Amino acid sequence: MKTIARSLILLLGTGCLLGCREANSPGTAPNPIVGTWFVEDAGAPFHQHMYVFNADGTMQQANPDAGDPSTSDSDGKGIWVADGNRIRGKWMEITADRATHKFVSRGELPFEIQVTGNAFMGTLSARFYDPTGKLLQDYPASPITGKRLTLP
Repeated sequence: MKTIARSLILLLGTGCLLGCREANSPGTAPNPIVGTWFVEDAGAPFHQHMYVFNADGTMQQANPDAGDPSTSDSDGKGIWVADGNRIRGKWMEITADRATHKFVSRGELPFEIQVTGNAFMGTLSARFYDPTGKLLQDYPASPITGKRLTLP
């Protein structure tokens, strides 16, 4: 029984060590997209957004909730991958009716961008689905640009 307990402790300890590692190898620079960005989205009801790209391939999106007087949307949560010299990703948001407080749609917003220094350019499209997964709206790709938040 002691052997099984020791083996279990060793296995759990090894798993914790492997799971608690940096996303980048030591001495490897993070992908240039990693950081906080002020984003202009020409196709969005409210054009100004904030994006945060994390080194682990996740990202967050936020913008004022003033773009649509009928609905309220959540912050976006998403994923990204490096694809050559471009970044491909997708984030999702949930939309609710302001009057009824009921679910309206799930938005999926795929994007492709290219980073150059402290700026990026690319495109983003949007697809919105009802509670059953039926496509409600499909917006074609429109331009997005980003400027990295930096210290003075």
